[in-house]
Amino acid sequence: MGKKKDKRSKSTQRTAYGVTLLKSNHSRIRALKNDNEPDIHGDKFWTSSYLIMDYLDRQGIKKGSKVMEAGCGWGLLGIYCAKKWGAEVVGVDADEKVFPYLHLHAEVNEVAVRTRRALFQGLKKKHLAGLDLVIGADICFWDEMVDPLYRLIRKAVKARVGQVIVADPGRPPFDKVCEKAEKKLGGEVKEWKIDDGSVKTSGWLLIVGSLPAVGKH
Repeated sequence: MGKKKDKRSKSTQRTAYGVTLLKSNHSRIRALKNDNEPDIHGDKFWTSSYLIMDYLDRQGIKKGSKVMEAGCGWGLLGIYCAKKWGAEVVGVDADEKVFPYLHLHAEVNEVAVRTRRALFQGLKKKHLAGLDLVIGADICFWDEMVDPLYRLIRKAVKARVGQVIVADPGRPPFDKVCEKAEKKLGGEVKEWKIDDGSVKTSGWLLIVGSLPAVGKH
């Protein structure tokens, strides 16, 4: 009986980088979708988040750092920062219907993440001041998102946020943000691949700024 239960559990959830993700066929996810279907592509976990998790596994984050996940969706990237690095995290998304999924995953992973409903252009310098890190994965998939995302990164730089990291498989709108950030904000673009047995994915990281290296946790 125990083996059957364990096998069933593995088929409805997965764990990578210390974070547990409930799959779409998990009973609690199905229950949420029956009553609360997100509107803006927030209906699943997007795997570019793993690119940033892998990068941060190598770079590290100082314990207690203040982190914002922009376009957070289900919030697994911010949850990773809270769980592995003890970060204070706020998840920001334009669609408040994603927050029940975020809070469910925060509960499963035994961390707390605050939430804020806002568009990129709705985030002001005062919302960014005092943050150590702004992160976002799969958040630039339409051409009309290019300018708002670039301006958010620029505001973060002006607000003295230590580092901004954005991950993407390499969509054309993301490429446009990278070009502007490299030219005007000193950004760096890195190709990133993961194939460690538990996760296999690839894409690109846009990195603006830096944090003090603390090594692996």
